[in-house]
Amino acid sequence: MILDKTFPPDPRVENEALALQEKGHDVHLFCLHYARETTQENFSGFQVHRYPFSKFAYKSSALAYTIPLYESFMTPKIRDFIARNRIEVVHIHDMRIAGSVFKAIRGSHVKSVLDLHDNYPEVMKDYPHLQKFPGKWIISPKKWKQKELEFMAQADRVIGVSYELVDELRERIRTLPEKVVLVPNTVRKDFYTTYELDKDIVKRFEKDFVLLYIGDTGLRRGLLTAIEALPLIREKIENIKLIIVGAGTEDGVLKDRVAQLKLSELVCFEGWQDDRKFQSYILASDICLSPLNRSPQHDVAYANKLFQYMSLAKPVLVSNAKAQKKLVLKQQCGLVHKEKDPEDFANWVLHLYKDPEMRKRLGSNGKKFVDEVFRWELMSENLINIYKEFEEV
Repeated sequence: MILDKTFPPDPRVENEALALQEKGHDVHLFCLHYARETTQENFSGFQVHRYPFSKFAYKSSALAYTIPLYESFMTPKIRDFIARNRIEVVHIHDMRIAGSVFKAIRGSHVKSVLDLHDNYPEVMKDYPHLQKFPGKWIISPKKWKQKELEFMAQADRVIGVSYELVDELRERIRTLPEKVVLVPNTVRKDFYTTYELDKDIVKRFEKDFVLLYIGDTGLRRGLLTAIEALPLIREKIENIKLIIVGAGTEDGVLKDRVAQLKLSELVCFEGWQDDRKFQSYILASDICLSPLNRSPQHDVAYANKLFQYMSLAKPVLVSNAKAQKKLVLKQQCGLVHKEKDPEDFANWVLHLYKDPEMRKRLGSNGKKFVDEVFRWELMSENLINIYKEFEEV
């Protein structure tokens, strides 16, 4: 497995590595380190190999398909990793590092799996540094889209994380659509069955009606919608509280808006927390949120937080980004608001507030869906089958 950042944490990478390791595969993870970290360790049964990398070199990854600087840094490290560990299959986590990997294995018999965590060329369009000079002029999402198609053609198998993304990728790679398979983000059963409750977190918010958001807080995630809805909500719910567990480079914008609207007593910016606390925050909440702004990426993606929320029987309130809207309505595990519409968001929060039985029913539906259909142990079969096919060749 090839990951172009530090590890841990990365739930998807960990879940996939564990799934393969549990089936008897010898799994090695290439990742990076910037400080005095252990360069090699056994992590729950698979081997983690950390290669030194500078912050400057990492920042050059934004230019990976503009100038070959990042590739020249990364390719020799990947070649070393493959040779030292006698790697037979490279599992590439997202496209930023894909060019370096394909260059490293060129001319060899090493097979490849391209695991597309996101519709990355579309995600890039929302990055702040691509909205202004010089990023806007030297980094081309269109070029990244072209490279993505090239990499899909080179890979032996391609993985997408939602039904909608898989459909889109199959449409683009028409000559071999069967090489694209679904391996979604979701939770392992132990996430919602084996955890330690942090009673202090639950106690802090026990008198509040809690809206919870977990994850990256970039503006594209839609938190401004939730914040701007609070003045409307508090007219009806005096003890309303918005808890934000996570962080992002645009937090200053969110905090400024909270200050402008005089909502500091209603919003808790918790920052990034140990993921072992997630269950406690979820259980302390009443409604869990995914208010994504719509985009070509968000319309084909499921946020992992959805399944974390659902697994603990909490109702969800999501924006009308296509993939999550379709999922939530089909499974009857939550309600849908119009993106970027604070008034509509507020109306649905009030609707759920007034109907505790609905909240309970929606939460129960979500939990049942995750446990019986969508938990990791069930949804990882496509991943396992890829490697079975490789063994049979």
